[in-house]
Amino acid sequence: MKILEVFDKGGTDHSLKPLDATELTDLEALLQEKNGRLYFKCPVRKKDILAKPEEAVRQLWILRLTKRYGYPLTRLAVEYPITFGRDNSKRADIVLFDADRPTVPFIIVEVKRVKFKDGKEQLRSYTHATGAPLALWSNGAQTIVWHRKNPNYFVELPELPTVSQTIEDVAGQPWTIDTLLEKEKEREREGAKARSLRDLIEDLEDEVLANAGVDVFEEVFKLIFTKLYDEMACYRGTYKHLRFRNSNTAAQLKLAIQSLFDEARKKWEGVFPDDDRIKLSADHLQVCVGSLEEWKLFNSNLDVIDDAFEYLVNKSAKGEKGQYFTPRWVIDMCVKMLNPQEHETVIDTACGSAGFTVHSMFHVWKQIVDDLGKPQSHLFTMEEKPARCTDYVKEKVFAIDFDEKSVRVARCLNLIAGDGETNVLHLNTLDWTKWDETVKQDDWNDTYGPGFSRLRKIREKPRDKDYRHFQFDVLMANPPFAGDIKQSDMLSPYELAHKTNGRLETAVGRDLLFIERNLDFLRPGGRMAIVLPQGRFNNASEKRVREFIMERCRILAVVGLHPNSFKPHTGTKTSVLFVQKWNDDPAAGPVCPKVEDYDIFFATQRVESVNNRGQKVYVREADGSPKRDDHGHFIVAHDLFNHDGLTQDGIAEAFIEFAKKEGFSFFR
Repeated sequence: MKILEVFDKGGTDHSLKPLDATELTDLEALLQEKNGRLYFKCPVRKKDILAKPEEAVRQLWILRLTKRYGYPLTRLAVEYPITFGRDNSKRADIVLFDADRPTVPFIIVEVKRVKFKDGKEQLRSYTHATGAPLALWSNGAQTIVWHRKNPNYFVELPELPTVSQTIEDVAGQPWTIDTLLEKEKEREREGAKARSLRDLIEDLEDEVLANAGVDVFEEVFKLIFTKLYDEMACYRGTYKHLRFRNSNTAAQLKLAIQSLFDEARKKWEGVFPDDDRIKLSADHLQVCVGSLEEWKLFNSNLDVIDDAFEYLVNKSAKGEKGQYFTPRWVIDMCVKMLNPQEHETVIDTACGSAGFTVHSMFHVWKQIVDDLGKPQSHLFTMEEKPARCTDYVKEKVFAIDFDEKSVRVARCLNLIAGDGETNVLHLNTLDWTKWDETVKQDDWNDTYGPGFSRLRKIREKPRDKDYRHFQFDVLMANPPFAGDIKQSDMLSPYELAHKTNGRLETAVGRDLLFIERNLDFLRPGGRMAIVLPQGRFNNASEKRVREFIMERCRILAVVGLHPNSFKPHTGTKTSVLFVQKWNDDPAAGPVCPKVEDYDIFFATQRVESVNNRGQKVYVREADGSPKRDDHGHFIVAHDLFNHDGLTQDGIAEAFIEFAKKEGFSFFR
């Protein structure tokens, strides 16, 4: 056969070994001789091309793409220009275009006589420049197919998909939660232990989303929300396999992810509008999904996504209002020290991402599952909860914030943790006199109405229209540090907004108003933890504030936090104030008899959890690697409490001992 002469020329490394008789015959049919030389009649270019070995392999793959894989000839181009900036001198041997977007490459084929490694690097640059998800290198004897997962990551595939297949159909075994667990282990073995989801989002923001023309917070939030739903649906058996995968063309992927997002919105209502869409382009979405798909977002306490959400919300100017998310180790200390119980109501009046309420859930759920004799696994947040757990969330746990983005994040985390139940409300805690105006809005009521109805029942007088006084057992909050309230209509109801002569102040710090407002939320004997600037505790000018608190409450404890606690957002030194409202009447609430002289627990955090650059500091093993707990979480360094028996007792344990000695109602 004449085709054999072509491959035998010049001792080439191209070979006919993998060709069957039909392919040899088909190639032979394309050959014709002119002036003693052999030429291929190229079906794509519609002209005669000198029959060199490299051209023979190219014609072989044109035949295979059309006959074996079924792609129409009209989707093929040969010697397709690849543009790098102003350089358009590079040419891809064969390009197969996307079925839905006929100008966008789907498969790039290289058949040049280069080493396998060089061919892969060339294809990597070509796919990066064009966005093509598939690449193939062949010298005739050897063929390798890759799936471009993101700009820097190629996954080898066993075969190209046919015209009727998706990439997922040939990508190997479908993924499950076990796959994500294995991916975590792989990253650890590769030395990427400290890389977080937050780091990944920062990279996406810099490399992909900066010029995408979208609201980064909104679009990344949608993807995380969708992936969380996919993980839970797979783990609970609703679907056998994970569907948040970069395994199709960009156009197919966008349809699939939009459909998955729509499912998630219906499952967890009130986070996104009913008609919301993913606004990322198909190409940008493909890169984002490819980067996120290997990360397991669920664990036993949601800290993986909480860290990512904190970054996103702070990027959206949360910090400009002086409100910063409370570190989770500080939250856990507060929860341990106030010890909320299953029968008690809990609220956070400046909730941010609702860390206080979510961790209160975990604290009470542990009591419930221990009581039921059930284990708590490293995927605790994904597991279907006993009815007592979901009832607790639905009836006892509440959160409020005036920042719309934070409320949506908080609702998301509470819905997920609470198995579809949440009482997170978008309201201005300080301006309760205008709540009636807000709740009459149809859009607001559609989302928040059920939770608000439950909140109304916890008022001091449920049948009245007044929203000032409530009957909560436990309140934990980190109100905004910065910014004064100057509107006289907002200031006038507050005692702390009036001077000693009765005249109204012209401006009052938000955190001061929150102190008074929070105490109004508590029932007699109710207890509170509130994060405040250190100056409120020791400035001579704040004496009146301290007297206001002591008149109404027993000061249980003051815990000074490390100066780095809120870095990189602020270096403001803060303390946590723990109080319990005086109460002599057992029928009104937990007893806290008013006394003139009593002991107060004081402590200061000495072990830094965050360095000067705002990076977490971890407990280290003997070999220097970050220490993990039984759930696989890195253990942040601090002296606030004993982390599951893996670190030393800290401030919380010392307070619990003090509380029992003092006979506090919540530690008996």
